[in-house]
Amino acid sequence: MKILVSDPLSPQGIELLQQYARVEFRPNLNPEELQKIIADYDALIVRSHTRVTAPIIQAGQRLKVIGRAGVGVDNIDVSQATAQGIIVVNVPEANTVSVAELTLALLASLARNIPGANYSVKAGEWNRQQFLGVELYQKILGLIGLGHIGSEVARRARALGMNVLAHDPHVSAEYAAKIGVELVDLPYLLGQADFISLHVPLIPATRHLIGAQELSLMKPEAMLINCARGGVVDEQSLYTALCEGRIAGAALD
Repeated sequence: MKILVSDPLSPQGIELLQQYARVEFRPNLNPEELQKIIADYDALIVRSHTRVTAPIIQAGQRLKVIGRAGVGVDNIDVSQATAQGIIVVNVPEANTVSVAELTLALLASLARNIPGANYSVKAGEWNRQQFLGVELYQKILGLIGLGHIGSEVARRARALGMNVLAHDPHVSAEYAAKIGVELVDLPYLLGQADFISLHVPLIPATRHLIGAQELSLMKPEAMLINCARGGVVDEQSLYTALCEGRIAGAALD
């Protein structure tokens, strides 16, 4: 079996694969180069950089599996792979804790105005009153998506004394209650939350899930965090809302 790894992968991962197959590590291939050579491989492993498009998959006549070393598979044309009988696999819990911790870091940075205060001090200023923050304790965190990552964020937020609302049509109220979360509809969450954090995959149903209408439902003092794919938010609408002061801040991964 011959495997192509086209994105950076840990040396330990490469060594493990080499116990079972011939592995070639060729990062930074452009789409044309990948399409030209893919016919020689039985499997392809990517992360988020490589775009596995329909033409590339069609050229992979020997391909049996495409592996995504991460959660999202939006960079792989799953429909084309399925049509050719190629299995697409991912690692749903690969970066769950990392993303949950990053979300909490961005949450605290927004609440305490850390980036702006840091920039101001580096500019030789000392405007303490301008950068007064707010406590997270007893604030409402609204989670859009309560899967692996959203659930871990909820647990950590609860430990900080936050009240957590969530919107996720695929999760039961019983599961949410078990981790101390109240399931609500999206408009209610947008109108009640002090901080809103996105944890959904990028699929057609979630592209621009947060747009001008959704932003208009948020409180003026509310802040948005996106550690999911960028396309989940209509960035032009977010920029406009920030410039007009209709929401208080945003932190984007």
